[in-house]
Parts: sequence; structure tokens; C-alpha cells
Amino acid sequence: MMSENLMTRGMIAVLFAQFLSALADNALLFAAIAMLKAHAAPDWQTPMLQEAFVIAFIFLAPFVGPFADAWPKGRVMLVANGMKFLGACAMLLGLHPLIAYNLVGVGAAAYSPAKYGILSEMVVPDKLVKANGMMEGSTIVAILLGAVLGGRLADASVITALLAICCCYLLAAAANALIPRLPPAHPLERFLPGVLVKDFFAALAILFRNRDARFSLIGTSVFWGAGSTLRLLLVAWVPVALGISDLSMPANLSGAVAVGIAIGAAGAAAYVSLGKVNRALPAGILIGLVIILFAHMTQLYPTLLLLVLVGACGGFYVVPLNALLQEKGHETVGAGHAVAVQNFVENFAMLGLVGLYVLMQGSGMPVVESATLFGGVVTLAIGGLALYRLRRDS
Repeated sequence: MMSENLMTRGMIAVLFAQFLSALADNALLFAAIAMLKAHAAPDWQTPMLQEAFVIAFIFLAPFVGPFADAWPKGRVMLVANGMKFLGACAMLLGLHPLIAYNLVGVGAAAYSPAKYGILSEMVVPDKLVKANGMMEGSTIVAILLGAVLGGRLADASVITALLAICCCYLLAAAANALIPRLPPAHPLERFLPGVLVKDFFAALAILFRNRDARFSLIGTSVFWGAGSTLRLLLVAWVPVALGISDLSMPANLSGAVAVGIAIGAAGAAAYVSLGKVNRALPAGILIGLVIILFAHMTQLYPTLLLLVLVGACGGFYVVPLNALLQEKGHETVGAGHAVAVQNFVENFAMLGLVGLYVLMQGSGMPVVESATLFGGVVTLAIGGLALYRLRRDS
């Protein structure tokens, strides 16, 4: 049932579960990187961790949206966290990190449309941007703590890190069980894969024909693709630029970006409404420009400040776009379908941008040049999107 109160018991349970699940997701990445290093895996396998994770989002996209809409979303989140728990346990028991992280990606693919779709079922439209701000704030704090704790625990003991991560997934599942059972948005009479694939691509076509939904899909995709690539780029950049070789420092710098995103998300919740989404565009353009400046830093504290600024621009940019897509999706194809389409498009962007970084790394391009080129690509992508949007609105 929709409520104008953002701090209901159900909303608190959603935020707590999301916090624990996101914390574990981000800690697990650094534990997996540490495990690859411990086994002297080739360097290209580190960025491939992200590829293994996102490929599940792409292939499962036609199914996870209908799944999220066909069942109470709190229960979908519980099942998805259970899958993440199994993937972390498999890594702990010795399964190759790329395969185990792919299993966690399967759980994350199912979790995402449920966690965002449930917001449009729990709060009235006027509160949707604020609800998204709270969700992003919870997620960003989790990213911060997950990256920092994951890096430090993995430096000390990979086994300890993985045990802690498994516990977080179990606690998240317990919080999911406290979410009220909301009626399914679109119950499925039969599970027919061919029909679901056709339905998914029909939903994708509907959303891309909608001007606001298309803008949001492309805009958020560039942002999350950039964020995933930047996190992996930091692992290679820190030893070269700062002369620090442990995993804790890249994790801490990822945390600095997360702090910035939380600040930007709070600013967006306060100053940007669904009718004023274009206010977020200048912040999006600044993301790439600041990354170019960051690439040439050699001192820790200026680097931290720039990464916080990258995050703040990103948070201010992406939260209104997420809310816009949820509203348009809820009006057209259903919130779960809309978020599944969003995941599909965003993870294609992640696959492309991380793949670009893998190619740059494989070609032997110096990491500073790679970071500069990456920042330029982000600037051109968001700048082109902003110019197109503003011309259409003029």
C-alpha cells in the first residue's frame, strides 16, 4: 500500500536489507580480487570479474522483471539474497572467483528490479525522488563500508573476509522477511520463456519510444558503466600514481567516490523534482571532466577530493534519472519490467566500458593515459546526451 510516510516499517526493512546486501556485494569484489592475486592469476582476470558479474544481468533481463512483478517483491529479494549467499559460499569453498562471482551476479540480477520496483508500490509519486535518494544513500554508505572493509579484511585474510560477507547476506535475507507482503504487480499465469523474451523486448521498445524513459535509460547506463570501470581502474592506477600496492587504498578511494555519491544524492532529493530533471545534466557532464583531471594526480589528498567530487556529480545526476524511469515505467510497462530493461541497458554499457578498459590494459597503454581516455569518453557520452535533451526541450 502506498504511503506518504517514508519511514514505515516496510521501508526501513527495505533500506536495511539493501544496505547489508550492497555492503556484501562490494566487499566481495575486493575479496575476489585478493583471491585472484593469491593464485597469481593473469592481470586481465581482475577486470573480467566485473564482466562475469554483469553478464548475468544481460542474459536474465527478460525473466527477472516479470519474476519481480509476479511475486511479492520482498520475497523476491529474499530469494535473490539467498542466491548471493550461495555464490559467496562457493568462493569460500574454492570455486574459481570468476564463476562464483557470476553466481552472485545471478542473485543481484533478480534482486535489482525488486528493490527499485518496490519503491513505486510503497510510496506516492510525489515522494519517489526522496525515496530513491534514501535508497541511493543507503546503497552508497554500503558501498563505502563494503569497499573499505572488504579491502582491509582481504589484505588480512581472504577467508575471514568471505565468512563476514556470507553473514551479511544472511542478515539481509532476514531483513527481507520483515518486508510486508505486497500484492504482485503483474501475476504470471504460466512461465513461458519465449513469451517472456518477446514481452521483455516489447517493454524495451515501449520505453525507448518514450522520450523521458529513453533519456533516463541512456543517461543512467553511461553513469553506472563509468562507475564500474573507475572502480577497477583504481586497482591499476593507485600503484602507478601513488606508489601504494595494497588493496586497501583502491578500496578507500572507491569509498571516497561513494561518499560523494551520497552527498550528490541528498542534494538531488532536495533540489531536483521529476519536472526539473534537466537540472541534473551539468553535474553529469562534470563527471568525465573531473575524471580527466584525477588521472594526472600524484598526491593522495587532492585525489580524494576529486573522487568525492566525481561521486557528488554522479549522485546529483543519477538519482533524478532513476526516479524518472520508475515513474514512466510504472505508467507503461510496470516498475519491475522497467528496472529489468534498465539493468539490461546499463549492463551492456558496463560490458562495453569495462571491455574498453580491458582492451586498453591488454594493449599495454599506460594507466594514466587509459584513465584520461576513459574520462573523455564519459564526457562526450553525457555531453552529447545533454545537448540532445536540451535541444528537444527548447
